[in-house]
Amino acid sequence: MSLKLAYFVTHPIQYQAPLLRRVAALPGLDFKVFFGSDFSARAFVDPDFGRAIQWDVPLLDGYAHEVLDQWGAPLAANEIPTVWRPFSKGLAQKLRAGKFDALWIHGYNRASHWVAAATAKMLGIKVLMRDESTEISAERSAVKQIVKQVFFTSIDKVVDRWLTIGDLNAAYYRGFGIAPHKLIPVPYAVDNAYFQSKIAALSPQREVLRASLGLEPGRPIILFAAKLIDRKQPLPLLGAFAELVHDDDARKPYLLYAGDGPQRGALEKTIALSGLGESVKVLGFKGQADLAALYDLCDIFVLPSEREAWGLVVNEAMNAGRAIVCSDRIGAAPDLVVPGLNGHIYPFGNDTALTAALRDCLVDPERLAAMGQASLDRINQWSFDQDLDGLCRALRETTGVEIRP
Repeated sequence: MSLKLAYFVTHPIQYQAPLLRRVAALPGLDFKVFFGSDFSARAFVDPDFGRAIQWDVPLLDGYAHEVLDQWGAPLAANEIPTVWRPFSKGLAQKLRAGKFDALWIHGYNRASHWVAAATAKMLGIKVLMRDESTEISAERSAVKQIVKQVFFTSIDKVVDRWLTIGDLNAAYYRGFGIAPHKLIPVPYAVDNAYFQSKIAALSPQREVLRASLGLEPGRPIILFAAKLIDRKQPLPLLGAFAELVHDDDARKPYLLYAGDGPQRGALEKTIALSGLGESVKVLGFKGQADLAALYDLCDIFVLPSEREAWGLVVNEAMNAGRAIVCSDRIGAAPDLVVPGLNGHIYPFGNDTALTAALRDCLVDPERLAAMGQASLDRINQWSFDQDLDGLCRALRETTGVEIRP
């Protein structure tokens, strides 16, 4: 007899799809995904990118799934999920009819998810909750902290296990009184096998790509891949980079921006006015396949954001064996970046420290290569394999059924 697991999430997410396929393939597990909306599986307008996008990887293949009906109108192509939308209906009937043993919910900050957790509990279904919040992922007033404490005290009564994405996420839950035995690591990972195989296939064309971008052979490349919005700090990065352009020890690096968004115009104007056009290029939005080629091309990946609950682009770049420089507001940093070993973590807003971190990576090519290898070694231990281990443990502890990854 198989264990029946349901998964509930607002919409298809490109990073999750390959993990859901792995979960669906687990022997002895009957797995089904319920989506609040399927807007992201089609072309949609991302307000931060400021343009219509469509993911270049399959989001719905390889696992059983169903899109739930919604209260109110379906999400529009230019609408993003909120606390109240999409508000799904019919999940209780699906859980009851399907005789599910456990419900795994992604995200605790949606009204329909609160209802789903409470409903599952009333039906005798075990509840697993996974979210990405950390102490640094958002600004919170004292009043909001009090409200959060009341919220966690309440919702913890219906959650059987919290699936933690990393150290900061686990510490966040502990800070609100969640018992340590209820915290099980299910780390935020990407499809390492996909990225590593894609990068291996693209590597022979590395110099062709370099030439197509008008980049001189031998000069190191720094890559920024994120939305061009204030929170991601593309303009301060340009200022920090400008200090390296005439530094002979830094070996005349290039800076590539892969991304789009409302700050693109200001960024391109600043580049033109500063005279950095020969060393800095803005490439626009890139899908996962194109990003894999850029990860392979670059020598250093930089993420200077004001805050990131995680920052899965760090995982992706590490799969290419690249050094990482990021601010101390990146949720992934404590788990994935070891200062001096595979990159640097600098204090957010300290542009001088950012310049110094980049310079330290650039000055010694052999050390830079060693940092990249250290990144690859580290990310190989932070994968879907660990996710399956954690999920199976959570199911075993809550249902008593042994599912082996």
